[in-house]
Amino acid sequence: MSEHQVHHDVPESEKEHQHQHIVPVSTYLIVFAILMVLLFVTVWVAYQPLGSFNLMVALTIAVVKGILIVMYFMEVKYGSKLLWAFVGSSFIFLMFFFILTMNDYVSRGWHPR
Repeated sequence: MSEHQVHHDVPESEKEHQHQHIVPVSTYLIVFAILMVLLFVTVWVAYQPLGSFNLMVALTIAVVKGILIVMYFMEVKYGSKLLWAFVGSSFIFLMFFFILTMNDYVSRGWHPR
C-alpha cells in the first residue's frame, strides 16, 4: 500500500462535538409494539360512533404515531438543538396548514350528507 492512504480521521478539535448514541434493540421493539397498538386503536376508533369527534381522535392518534416515528426511528431524540429547532418549526408549520385547511372546510356553506 502507498503512504497516501485515505483516512477519515477527525481532527482532535472536532472529536469533542461528535456524540454517538447507541440505542438498544429493545427500545426499537417497544416503540414498534406501541405503534402496532396505536394502529389497532386507530382501526377500532374508526368503527366507533363518535360523531364529530372521529376526525379529532384519528388525527390525535396519527400525531402521536408520527412523533414516535420522528423521535426514535429518525433519531431526533438524540439530535442537536438545531435539529430540534428545525423539526419543531416543521411541526408548527404543519399545524398551521392543518388549521387553515380545517378553517376553510368548516366555514363553507355546504355540508356533506
